Amino acid sequence: MDRDSSDEEDDRQTLIEQNDRKPNHHHHHQPVPTSSPQRRSSSTFHIEDLESLGGSIRRRFFSNFNKRYYYYLLAIFLPLLIVVVIFSADIRNMFSANLSALRLDSVSDRMREAELQALYLLGQQQFSLISLLNQSFPFHNNNNNTLLNSNSNSNSSVNSNATFVSTNLEEQGLRFKIEDLRSALLKQISLNKQIQQVLLSPHKSANVNVSASDVDNAAGPFVGSAFGYDGCRKMESRFSERKTIDWKPRSDKFLFAICLSGQMSNHLICLEKHMFFAALLNRVLVMPSSKFDYQYSRVLDIEHINQCLGRQVVVSFEEFAQMRKNHLHIDRFICYFSSPAPCYVDEEHVKKLKGLGISMGKLESPWKEDVKKPSKKTVQDVQAKFSSNDDVIAIGDVYFADVEKEWVLQPGGPLAHKCKTLIEPSRLIILTAQRFIQTFLGKNFIALHFRRHGFLKFCNVKTPSCFYPIPQAADCIAQVVERTNAPVIYLSTDAAESETDLLQSLIVLNGKAVPLVKRPSHTSVEKWDALLSRHRIEDDSQVEAMLDKTICAMSSVFIGASGSTFTEDILRLRKDWETASLCDEYLCQGELPNFIAEDE
Repeated sequence: MDRDSSDEEDDRQTLIEQNDRKPNHHHHHQPVPTSSPQRRSSSTFHIEDLESLGGSIRRRFFSNFNKRYYYYLLAIFLPLLIVVVIFSADIRNMFSANLSALRLDSVSDRMREAELQALYLLGQQQFSLISLLNQSFPFHNNNNNTLLNSNSNSNSSVNSNATFVSTNLEEQGLRFKIEDLRSALLKQISLNKQIQQVLLSPHKSANVNVSASDVDNAAGPFVGSAFGYDGCRKMESRFSERKTIDWKPRSDKFLFAICLSGQMSNHLICLEKHMFFAALLNRVLVMPSSKFDYQYSRVLDIEHINQCLGRQVVVSFEEFAQMRKNHLHIDRFICYFSSPAPCYVDEEHVKKLKGLGISMGKLESPWKEDVKKPSKKTVQDVQAKFSSNDDVIAIGDVYFADVEKEWVLQPGGPLAHKCKTLIEPSRLIILTAQRFIQTFLGKNFIALHFRRHGFLKFCNVKTPSCFYPIPQAADCIAQVVERTNAPVIYLSTDAAESETDLLQSLIVLNGKAVPLVKRPSHTSVEKWDALLSRHRIEDDSQVEAMLDKTICAMSSVFIGASGSTFTEDILRLRKDWETASLCDEYLCQGELPNFIAEDE
């Protein structure tokens, strides 16, 4: 190691000026000054004057000699004395400073050696992790998946109302565990690489022959440019292995969907469960009216559902009214939850239903079921409690219902159909999302659902909290960016600019900021949203929300907000559309917020 050194200074000044000549002690050669100060000359004296002059000359000479050399000696020894005093006073400090510098250099050397040793050990650890990963879970493609598809044949069982295509749930559980373990290993490898980069950074300017490429080459090709691709590849499709039920409703039997809890994302989940109930009960599902619920025709393609099943299984409220010839009576209004309020229906909702011309009987509940503590129910439970010979029944609200969760959460859902998913954005929204991606994002991008408005209080009543300080959130996002190697992040958020500006300033990777792209407001200059403008739905808040979901669902990697149904609906679409990545995760997944405010 090169150490700093200082050269010793040799500044010496001549303090004594040499005389042009030295005095001669022989009397007969003693020079005598002349009257001229510029020049000296010799004079010849008479012998009789020599004795009288001799004493005067000697006195003057010795007097001048004593004074002159006294000052000379004083000029010489006084500075030397001062130097000696100063030197003797500081000599201890000088040695102390030198010894401290030596000690610091020694500590610095040891630290540098320790860092390099840590880099070597981390490289060995990374190599071992990669070897374990490749030996335990070899890479495979869809056509030759011996690890995950070796025992994928399903058995079928027949029930009075439906035919089930069953799969081995234990194998599915094992598959999830393998994917979870694989994902965990990939994250550890990525974290290991980040530690190496941190340890390596102080040595980039030093004369040490270590570089990031050396570390990567020592670990193997997996961590090079292909790391992001292999580490964040798409999840394997399991659509063909689903456990499904056929939906073949009677054309004169209807199920009126009642979805009231939460906002649009909650209602879409509620509708998906209602479709399952309608299939179990052999009924056509009636979509709610826009005067009672959201205007679903703007965000969903209802006819798409019928096309996927090859028959009419869903009708709009307007179609239902025409089929019933405006005889809009709900024969039985059955509440899935009996408490805290039956069906989540209050007087205001009852007035809205009656305003549509709908008459109904008394609300009833077949069991005691609490929204806050839903119990697990089976297909047989639903069929036993909700089957009826009445033409029109209504069930509400089933959003919190826990019925055959393994079926409902499958890719594509629990119903047999020929599409990837039944509940998906309308064609207009999908095309608009594609045009936005082509304009602003490109193929490889991360989508971030960064929920903030009202989320602080919501998260802090949960254990653990899901609301993270922005610097911590930025660090978590940067780690995903490092694994994904994506150049840009699409930001879907309700946060204020003060928060998003700070987040943008903190998301930096390798000294370069990663842009956060938000969907801009509509302008006539930009044409990516022309389809929405043409159909006059560009300013609809639900259309904008569904557009955000669609863009996020098409991303390479998605970072969601834990506890948000908006995020859960995006994850459902990614799973169904087969765009889900091994790197998909909730923001700061596995971490606790580094600061949590106290309760009120």
